[in-house]
Amino acid sequence: MTAFATLLCVTAFLAFLNERLFKFPTTVGVTLAGALASILLIALDALGFPGLRGWASQVLSTLNFTNFVLNGILSILLFAGALSLDAGQMLRQRTSILVLAVFSTLISTFLIGFAAYGAFALVGLGVPLLWCLLFGALISPTDPVAVLDLLKRAQVPKRIETLIAGESLFNDGVGVVIFLVVASIAGIGGQGHAEASALGALNLFVREALGGLAFGGLLGGLGYLMLREIEQHAVEVLITLALVVGGYVAATTLGVSGPLAMVVAGLIVSASRHVVFERATLGHVEGFWETTDQVLNILLFAFIGLDVLLTRTTGPQIIAGALLVAASLLARWVSVIVPFAFVRRRDGYGAYTARLLTWGGLRGGIAISLVLGLPETPYRTHLVTATYIVVLFSIAVQGLTIMPLVHKATQANRQEP
Repeated sequence: MTAFATLLCVTAFLAFLNERLFKFPTTVGVTLAGALASILLIALDALGFPGLRGWASQVLSTLNFTNFVLNGILSILLFAGALSLDAGQMLRQRTSILVLAVFSTLISTFLIGFAAYGAFALVGLGVPLLWCLLFGALISPTDPVAVLDLLKRAQVPKRIETLIAGESLFNDGVGVVIFLVVASIAGIGGQGHAEASALGALNLFVREALGGLAFGGLLGGLGYLMLREIEQHAVEVLITLALVVGGYVAATTLGVSGPLAMVVAGLIVSASRHVVFERATLGHVEGFWETTDQVLNILLFAFIGLDVLLTRTTGPQIIAGALLVAASLLARWVSVIVPFAFVRRRDGYGAYTARLLTWGGLRGGIAISLVLGLPETPYRTHLVTATYIVVLFSIAVQGLTIMPLVHKATQANRQEP
């Protein structure tokens, strides 16, 4: 409890500084502020003042980031993100969203995996190919938390917002499933129990992905039946919260994808919101989830910045990480334009939309939580360092330079017939 209280207080201070002085997008601002604070403590430690860094590292180490994200706030963030979207618009664009979410993530996983294999070998760090593919799987999904925050600020046309947000929500779940499949093939304990074969991997993928979608539909239907019978907003909030927290635990127990289940359940509640909620109670429910989403977002990204303290790096790891920043961007671009050729022809998006999907593909908490959940091996530290470098570059550089591209994509979209 002391560690969480400390994180909460530090995060509130970092968010205050950002709003008062820097005025960056909140998720970007608190991440940068946390990272700068971590670098300052590391510098003080190098100058002979080790007390502060040691204390801060001890506090952070008591908060398990993987559990905090994957088994804690992820279900809430994904449900809240799906609830905030126009489910009808997403249904109309379902083919485009699913094509991008599935095929882009698969293409990117293999491209980044092979690039990581070459980059680590180039600097003298021998990382097996399967571990490199694990890195590709965990770094490929775009983080819906960061993406949705930027989209809300940018006020892009609804069609582009739905495409980008929908792809980000679904590729999050797809990426976790691919990660579990690769981990099971690699024989990494705790990541799955599938037979290390093509058939076993396919079985795990189908069970996790399709099972998660089906279970999410069941949860959403149950929520619909319960919510339409009552009109008390406190009870409605409690039902949706139980649906999310209890549903995610149940999905994990059943061996199906919790992230995909939460997205589907959130979309079903979103689609039926004007049926199950009275106008007076709808504002209370949406206000609760919007505020909860924003607070947890800020906590998550402050944790990402501060967690730099716990990352021990070497020169070769930093060089490999820098190479993988470029490789990740190139892989994202290729993995977007290949399926986007179909999406653009089908739905008539402008050329700038593909560029926006590429540069706006921010990485965040999911990648870090997955890599920190890997077992201790000689390769783990290489992947952890590379993941932090890619994530911090994504948030700091891409997050702060995305707005001009958003405006160009918006103008191009409006000029499309």
